[in-house]
Amino acid sequence: MNYVRSEQPLDLASAKEERPKTRAELIKEELADAIVRGAIGPGVALDEMGLAKRFGVSRTPIREAIRQLEAIGFAEARPRRGAVVAHITQARLNEMFAVMAELEAMCSSFSALKMPAEEKAALRSLHEQCAEFAEAGKLEGYMDLNFQFHEAIYRGTHNSYLTELTLSVRQRLAPFRRAQFSGFDRLKLSVVEHGRVVEAIERGDADGAAEAMRQHLQIVRDSVDEVKG
Repeated sequence: MNYVRSEQPLDLASAKEERPKTRAELIKEELADAIVRGAIGPGVALDEMGLAKRFGVSRTPIREAIRQLEAIGFAEARPRRGAVVAHITQARLNEMFAVMAELEAMCSSFSALKMPAEEKAALRSLHEQCAEFAEAGKLEGYMDLNFQFHEAIYRGTHNSYLTELTLSVRQRLAPFRRAQFSGFDRLKLSVVEHGRVVEAIERGDADGAAEAMRQHLQIVRDSVDEVKG
């Protein structure tokens, strides 16, 4: 995967031109959402034939979707017996979100210090687009822009290793972060939280940006618990 190097500015136009999701990725997302909500519990077998029938596809995209679930820790492979849903404890989830919060806080801090004016303007534009989608209640569009917003902050660090590391951890938490938007008015509240981060980055306030992002991630963590009930 290629990331923006320290000498390259953030290219907002290219960030928007994302490839369409594959069938396997869409199936993975649906299964991951069901796992987060408890609709598919820990230890449940991910039967390829049954899932292929359910989604109306061949076993190939099902097999790839399961492989992707394994890659983010949502499924566990069993030799010659297929995969089962992994058991993610509350303690483990707390640990993952604690690391995510600190990584994103560091990204926000670095971006406040290193983002040039044009990148800050691009970040502001993404934030405003997020606000428009939230106001219209366009969930899927908002979630795509939400990812672009956070990725712009990762890339704004101009530290390729930190960008790679943060994206890697985010991938593991992505299904939980998607689930938060089932909570009451999370779209609009998320925009308010993002606004505090953007304002701190724009004024070059590294400590303020880091703290605003930590608070945002803590609210996301709490919202996940509300969705899981």
